Parts: sequence; structure tokens; C-alpha cells
Amino acid sequence: MTVVPEPDPIDLLREFVDRVAPYDPDPSAVPLGAIEVRHRHATESFPLTPHLVRSIAGALAGYRDPGDRGRCAQCGGRRLDDNLHCVDCGRLHGVLGEVIAARAERMATGGSAPGGFVG
Repeated sequence: MTVVPEPDPIDLLREFVDRVAPYDPDPSAVPLGAIEVRHRHATESFPLTPHLVRSIAGALAGYRDPGDRGRCAQCGGRRLDDNLHCVDCGRLHGVLGEVIAARAERMATGGSAPGGFVG
């Protein structure tokens, strides 16, 4: 079994700062604040220049979690599994889910399936 090591948040932020710093239009701007990151036995402080704040804001606004599959149409929950099954209320989403839900509703109200078949 392969174990993926947890990323070091100090290294991640340092690398991000290093990537965006060359593009700062005013590198001598007074910092707006600072971010202090503590991880294990290390602590590092990063000055928040206006450029870095804009860069972080853009990165956060553009981030989409790989697990985000939208909201459940029934309960509004955000926990849809890989098969678009809502973990909170049990509804199945997607084309197949809609077909199953429509068929179940027809059967519950005494209707028949298309083509005259009864569920």
C-alpha cells in the first residue's frame, strides 16, 4: 500500500509566495498584515502584501474541491458520492437517477411505466 505524505503547509505557502512574488507590481508596498503558519515544531510568518492578498484571493476563488458534485435537488446537501447518490437523503442524481425517481413516482401513484409495462 502506498502512503502519500501529508504536505507541509509552511512549504506550500512558501512555494506559493515564491511563485507570485516576481509579478508584484509594487514589491516595496507596506504589508497589510501577516500570515503565521505553525506546523509540527516550525513556525514561519509571511507578510501579506497587497499583491499576495490578491493572489491568495484569486487562488481561493478559483479552487473547486474534487469531491464537489453539486447540491442535492431534494435536500440541498453537498455530499454526493461518486455515483451521484446523496449521502444525506439517499436520492440518486444524474440522468439515471432522474429516470429511476420518475419511475418510482409513477409506480407510487399507480401509474405504469412507458410502453405499458408495470414496474
